Amino acid sequence: MAKNHTKLFLTALLSGLLFSCSSTNLLTLSVTEPAPIYIPSQGKTVGIINRSLPSKQNEAIDAIDKILSVEGKDLDKEGANELVLGLQNELTKNNGFSVVKIVEESDLKSVGLSVFPAPLPWETVGKISKQHLLDYIFELSFYDTDTKIDYKTATVEKANVIGIKIPVIEHQATVTTLIKNGWRIYDVKNKSIVDEIGSNNVVTSVGRGINPVTAVEAVMGRKQNVLQLSNRLGADYALKTLPYKIRVSRDYYVKGTPNFEIGKRRAQTGNWDGAAELWAKEVNNSDPKIAGRACYNMAIINEINGNLEVAVDWASKSYSDYGDKTALRYLNVLKNRISKKKQLEAENN
Repeated sequence: MAKNHTKLFLTALLSGLLFSCSSTNLLTLSVTEPAPIYIPSQGKTVGIINRSLPSKQNEAIDAIDKILSVEGKDLDKEGANELVLGLQNELTKNNGFSVVKIVEESDLKSVGLSVFPAPLPWETVGKISKQHLLDYIFELSFYDTDTKIDYKTATVEKANVIGIKIPVIEHQATVTTLIKNGWRIYDVKNKSIVDEIGSNNVVTSVGRGINPVTAVEAVMGRKQNVLQLSNRLGADYALKTLPYKIRVSRDYYVKGTPNFEIGKRRAQTGNWDGAAELWAKEVNNSDPKIAGRACYNMAIINEINGNLEVAVDWASKSYSDYGDKTALRYLNVLKNRISKKKQLEAENN
């Protein structure tokens, strides 16, 4: 027992020493990423087509599928409508489109069975866009739900009317619904398909009770859960047409000279410009290791302030003149950020 305590103490001591001796600290900052689906939106019009209903020749297969899946009446139809509404609401709220409308095209059906139908002929796309004055068409290509019920019993203890726990049979029903859907986006002017993607999502409802009826009540709440998730999935797809923010981490040097030590404390209080004043004093240090670290930190402060090109110059100097390998890795990160910044600027023009 004493040997184990000694080992634990030495491990903790070594970890503490390694942490305290680290030459860098970690910071996080927010950066903006380009939209996963790039669509110039300013002043453009969007039509949304629900093509998820099965065509006549596949209705028999679809009916069998509904029976085998224990699906509720019209669940697929209502779920698809919620998906379309979620998309429409989010595109209207968060993007620069002038009009976002649902286009009723009863002749456009899918093949069913959760697969993408063939893309619409461009002649058809042109006809629809001309009739409704559309620049883009969002097509709900398919929507389908598969539901399975897992039913079992278990012995549990429950208190009776006088508080004594007695064993009783509990009925448990777990209802799992798989939502399968697919989207396709047509760029009318350029006659190109901007995006085509399918996804699977699961909704689970659980019911318990002392009789089967109470347990299967889980099915009653299942429909509302499916509709709510479908609406959110539509909204999430709309958000893919927008730039988004993420948090990224960066290391910066805090060891080497007293200026780095003081700069560390200034940075910890949020005074990054004050820390940079001290790092700038070390960029011409006679020790190449110290100078390289200072140049690297100057790249960090310029990224924080949004000066990416200047940050690249400092990171390049840190590696090329002083051999700081961390700066070389950071240089590639900065170049990637500049590339994405140009893409964002293009999206906003």
